[in-house]
Amino acid sequence: MNLNLNQIAHADCLEYLRGIPDESVDVTFADPPFNLKKKYNSYWDNLEVSQYVDWCHEWVRELVRVTKPTGSIFVHNIPKWLSYYCQVLNEIADFRHWIAWEATSTPLGKTLLPTHYGILFYAKDDSQLKFYDVRYPHHRCRKCNTLRKDYGGKKNRLHPFGPIVSDVWTDLHRIRHRTRRDRHPCQLPIPLMERIILMSTDEGDVVLDPFMGTGTTAVAAKRLGRNFMGTDIDPNYVQIATEHVESVQPTSKIGDAWVSLYLDQVATIRNTDWDELQNHFEVPEPVAAIDKISIVYRHGKLKAIEDAVYLEERKNLTQRELDLLDAENADSPHKPAKSVDIK
Repeated sequence: MNLNLNQIAHADCLEYLRGIPDESVDVTFADPPFNLKKKYNSYWDNLEVSQYVDWCHEWVRELVRVTKPTGSIFVHNIPKWLSYYCQVLNEIADFRHWIAWEATSTPLGKTLLPTHYGILFYAKDDSQLKFYDVRYPHHRCRKCNTLRKDYGGKKNRLHPFGPIVSDVWTDLHRIRHRTRRDRHPCQLPIPLMERIILMSTDEGDVVLDPFMGTGTTAVAAKRLGRNFMGTDIDPNYVQIATEHVESVQPTSKIGDAWVSLYLDQVATIRNTDWDELQNHFEVPEPVAAIDKISIVYRHGKLKAIEDAVYLEERKNLTQRELDLLDAENADSPHKPAKSVDIK
């Protein structure tokens, strides 16, 4: 079985997916164009609703087909389109969660203010699903370092690192500054993908993304010691993604545990890895002291791999290319609100 691992192909997503054997991939993730008349580098995301939905149902079915019985299917989009995806996914897979990823927005008028993207999480077979609880750091006051959430009399049961991740994600933020973005008008943050990968895969598993863009999924998978595969219809993005992924190594670890590192902090860990990770941190005693005192990494300052990746990527990014990125974001005849300007 040849899966063309750790390669990003230049191909149409449906043609690419149809060439993959049944039940051969551990996790599939899709972040398709949002059909909001967004102008990309070499194509325009502008289909009639019926055309767009029919096309989405085709690749959704392919995602489920190629996913292993133990695997997960994740699809990211705005709520409008996710409701259409559910129609077909509910027939061929097992619903697990609708993850709400908080995002800033602008008022659209005569409607509720949209403030989240959705990530559908389905199991190929719920009875066989591979899944790991993950944790994120306690949310603290920036000035006083006290926990934002009041745990009342239950402070003696606090986990030193942080709470279990729920289905509402408010701690991971979209990429707002062009100096931290690749040459793509819509881009997900790497820690978002790392969280998904940590909770659904093991080292050496295969993560598939049929809308690879500039390679966020591939970078996250490689950092965490997983294999990746995927495609994009734009040859420029394929080249950027390939260069991007070549600049990182599978080194996102503390001791023997894979973790998501971001801006000198640990963004996500597996719950089962805390026994290993706690040996690398100074943990306040008694446990209730966590309310006002953070755990501290024993071995100096955690170096966020994220910064090194972007530094390497920006070396060849000229001002002209940055201006081109801005132009792509402004060229759409129907410019969407910032709240949906992501991929």
